Amino acid sequence: MIMTPATNNQRPLGVAMIGYAFMGKAHSNAWRNVASFFDVPAFEQKLLVGRDTAGVREAAAKYGWAETATDWRAVLDRDDIHIVDICAPGWMHAEIATAALAAGKHVLLEKPLANTLAEAEAMTQAAQAARAKGVQSMVGFNYRRVPALALARELIAEGRVGAVRHVRAAYLQDWLADETAPMTWRLTKETAGSGALGDIASHAIDQVLFLLEDKVTEVSGRTHTFTTRRPGAAGLEEVTVDDAAWATLSLASGAIASVEASRVATGRKNSLQLEIYGDQGSILFDLENLNELRFLDATAPAREQGYRRILVSEPDHPYLDAWWPQGHIIGWEHTFTHEIRDFLLAVDGGTPPTPSFEDGLEVQRILNAIEESAAAKSTTIYLDTSTPVAVPEGA
Repeated sequence: MIMTPATNNQRPLGVAMIGYAFMGKAHSNAWRNVASFFDVPAFEQKLLVGRDTAGVREAAAKYGWAETATDWRAVLDRDDIHIVDICAPGWMHAEIATAALAAGKHVLLEKPLANTLAEAEAMTQAAQAARAKGVQSMVGFNYRRVPALALARELIAEGRVGAVRHVRAAYLQDWLADETAPMTWRLTKETAGSGALGDIASHAIDQVLFLLEDKVTEVSGRTHTFTTRRPGAAGLEEVTVDDAAWATLSLASGAIASVEASRVATGRKNSLQLEIYGDQGSILFDLENLNELRFLDATAPAREQGYRRILVSEPDHPYLDAWWPQGHIIGWEHTFTHEIRDFLLAVDGGTPPTPSFEDGLEVQRILNAIEESAAAKSTTIYLDTSTPVAVPEGA
């Protein structure tokens, strides 16, 4: 049954979440806390789905889910499930999301949208067809909900940095810096799609698009795998994805963005660094210090210029009227609470949330172009950003 805003108001929205590991834990925390701080429509944490019976039961008891299941397909037949939150690995995204949308379930899907461009295109077609019937969908690029980055977008839109000339975006981690770190599903192309590129460069690219409200027209990229074999269950196994990626992006506005992602950047734990340079000012941000934004107003007299620190904790900063008194900072986990809040309000209001599957597809096209460029020794790849996604006839 497809839920409309009217039927949503008659009973709580039933939520099922698929996956309970790292992202499942983060999303569960958000579902458990969002109604304590934000005015959102009534919902219930109905069902947690995972492949391991004992593991999913333990997680459900810990994270506040009422029931468990081991087969996600059974979820789609239940009339009391209205929202499906997909936190499963990337190789499962396309099948689950497409089936959930066809079943009339609103879908929140962890990034990246898919493992391949073909999957992403098919998923976006499914999302468009479902949206025409009142079924909403959203991709979980949670860093759009960092208050400091939401503020940065406002400042850029207000013209406070003038015309943006270039952007530096770097997402750096070091959990694979040790060459003896073991194999995981994130290190094989069949399950992960790509390495640092899809895992964390996708966040950096989404931020370029989000902050500038712009389109990428040209891409030149390179990827590299520093450790090609890692210890697995049966001895050394081949790593088939990248450890690091680099790209130069040309944007429709004329701005240039450099993007870097690495999971072997020794000493960097979870550092998403963004630098936006305009002709009248600039903005600096680092996720490892997510409550602060550095802003330079180049229109001030030269003797007064310099980066000023904005502690993003005021009630009139994005999202922060729901939290603590000024100066009392929030954390990484709050971005998911903000994400769930925005998604619930969109579902309740019958309005398409952002980032949409179309936004996720745009990121996927850029990721694909970087891989294509890297395979051709950094040849420039041109993107046709004017091509819409076609909805299948009869949808």
